[in-house]
Amino acid sequence: MEFIADLHIHSYLSRACSKDLRPETLHRWCQLKGITVLGTGDFTHPSWEAELRGKLRPAEEGLFALEETLAAGADAEVPASCRGPVRFLLQAEVSCIYKRGGRVRKAHHLLLAPSFDSVRRVNERLGAIGNIRSDGRPILGLDSKDLLSIALEAGCVLIPAHAWTPHFAVFGSQSGFDSLEECFADLSPEIFAIETGLSSDPPMNWRVSGLDRLTLISNSDAHSPGKLGRESNVFDCALSYPAILAALRRQGGGRLAKTLEFFPEEGKYHADGHRDCGVCWSPAETEAHAGLCSACGKAVTVGVLHRVEALADRPSGSRPAAAADYENIVPLKEVIGQTLRVGPASVKVARAYEGLLARFGSELRILRSAALGELSEAGHPELAAALKRMRAGRAVVRPGYDGVYGTVELTG
Repeated sequence: MEFIADLHIHSYLSRACSKDLRPETLHRWCQLKGITVLGTGDFTHPSWEAELRGKLRPAEEGLFALEETLAAGADAEVPASCRGPVRFLLQAEVSCIYKRGGRVRKAHHLLLAPSFDSVRRVNERLGAIGNIRSDGRPILGLDSKDLLSIALEAGCVLIPAHAWTPHFAVFGSQSGFDSLEECFADLSPEIFAIETGLSSDPPMNWRVSGLDRLTLISNSDAHSPGKLGRESNVFDCALSYPAILAALRRQGGGRLAKTLEFFPEEGKYHADGHRDCGVCWSPAETEAHAGLCSACGKAVTVGVLHRVEALADRPSGSRPAAAADYENIVPLKEVIGQTLRVGPASVKVARAYEGLLARFGSELRILRSAALGELSEAGHPELAAALKRMRAGRAVVRPGYDGVYGTVELTG
């Protein structure tokens, strides 16, 4: 079967995250978005682990469903057009900050677990190393290789998170490595997938031949329910934890069919730059200025595009034979806001969004496959035109840099 999975989110217990990130709300928003499988986020936090144990029930192997009474209450707020099954997959993100090779390394990693027993074993080990109660995404003085070893011993898998982000990623320009082998040494064969992050897309990653054996995944890293699915994965496999892992490992009959992606320029670390001075540069411009801001003389943050070019051993346009497909999408509220010429958080956008979902189905269905003629006939011709441009990849994009999101224009 084909379904959409978002395997990286956070709970209300993570710093700077919405208090609405609870199982009941996530169950509801998955249906509004069109997501079937959602990572739980933050299973390393004891309070969140306890809440998940209390509110989730076993479903298909390695997946969980919201308890029936709670699910019924959440379903009552979902339009019939969006109703569908929702499953949770146990997931957490860990921040490793440590010294290796004379440098401080900072890398975030996803952990996926097949059971609460595996979660318990991971948490016992990590709790003996550092404080896993202070934040949903714990910060530990733990080498990435050692975290991978702990995960494997507990029956979990590790996937490097937002792998190119400058400050906290395995390939990040500020504190990362030049290869998986440099980071994980003899355990690097245990890494079978990486998360590309909002600021890169598959074609950028295809330029690095060392990634050919890996499956490229994309997730929302959502800090609020409305951000779910802004990047996600389309699987064509059985609905179970083993089947999802087999698809990621490129084993068995299932597969990762495609990823749903930001336009990478929209990510907040795509280009080089210095936010305080409003300086946004291409890699060539950064090189021409010796990496120093032309306004203040401080070092600019080297973005994902520059970092990919530094490690690339292929030209743009290269594509490995086993690569999955991808689609670029823009969150529906952003598209509606552009057509109404108001901000995406406005009341007008919220009303239009609710009406569209009630009539045409989930957000990802509207973005990807709703009939444009039907949208026009229903009174949304500008939206139909914007979605046509999005689906064709014809967007005007101003790149993000140094923590500032880029912009995507679909109505010009």
